[in-house]
Amino acid sequence: MEKRILVLGANGQIGTVLCKALVKRYGKQNVILSDIREPKEQISQFEIIDVCDKAHIAKVIDQFQINTIYHLAAILSGNGEKNPALTWKINHDATVQLFDLCVEKKIQTIFYPSSIAIYGSKTPKINTPQYTSFNPSTVYGISKLTGEMWSAYYHSRYGLDVRSIRYPGVIGWQSIPEGGTTDYAVEIYHGAIKEKYYNCFLRANTRLPMIYMDDVIRATIQLMEAPSENLTVRTSYNLASMSFTPEELYESIKQFIPEFKIEYKPDFRQQIADSWNESIDDSNAQRDWGWKPEFDLQSMTADMIKHLS
Repeated sequence: MEKRILVLGANGQIGTVLCKALVKRYGKQNVILSDIREPKEQISQFEIIDVCDKAHIAKVIDQFQINTIYHLAAILSGNGEKNPALTWKINHDATVQLFDLCVEKKIQTIFYPSSIAIYGSKTPKINTPQYTSFNPSTVYGISKLTGEMWSAYYHSRYGLDVRSIRYPGVIGWQSIPEGGTTDYAVEIYHGAIKEKYYNCFLRANTRLPMIYMDDVIRATIQLMEAPSENLTVRTSYNLASMSFTPEELYESIKQFIPEFKIEYKPDFRQQIADSWNESIDDSNAQRDWGWKPEFDLQSMTADMIKHLS
């Protein structure tokens, strides 16, 4: 069956890049994009959709004969702490409502992104296993963990083919960050190139797992195209690429921009980062759908600077 794709939350950091990849792969006649505001660049049929509006989503599914959904709409960790109630409504309530709609409309496959924000202070920080303790410290993390549980529930009870990845911090040159705790790793490149200076909101030694946007897109499509019978994780797959500190990233950039200076002034996001892990065991993803990253810290920095310059 030909894929007919609807992307919810298409204007976000990942969505803007993933949508281009989907249009290139499946043709713009088969990819419908949506968000709550118009995109900066129109690459395919676009619909203004509030992710909480079930009736509108149902109408679009029927109109375009949708059989695959990428559910990217969410409020991220930093911004989520400013309005917990709205974050829960968008990240949790709208997700469960969407899963219900997918069952009603017999949607073939749905992608639901999770995050390392589900980890917490009781989670093993080094080589975090696929199945472990989770005690998230933010409403974003709580909503994503709950979404993982709903994903497994809807798969076991209704046969809904929900597929999910726990994204590490995502780094890309294509868009401006949107309020995440790992956003420093994008902002720092802009600061280095434009002002030769960056004021970091995390401590110099805060090690977090990260991934480059090219690998994010490849992993997402790779998972969505994997045979269903190969998938053993129905909550969300651990995904690993690289782990580094702000200081290590700074030193990487200095190899290209020697005059670059950095200061460290931790804010409320430091406490969030302290509750997260440092490295991830993604052996399930490697085994089930052949995951392997292509970028490390040095190759990522070279590519970021090339594009942003």
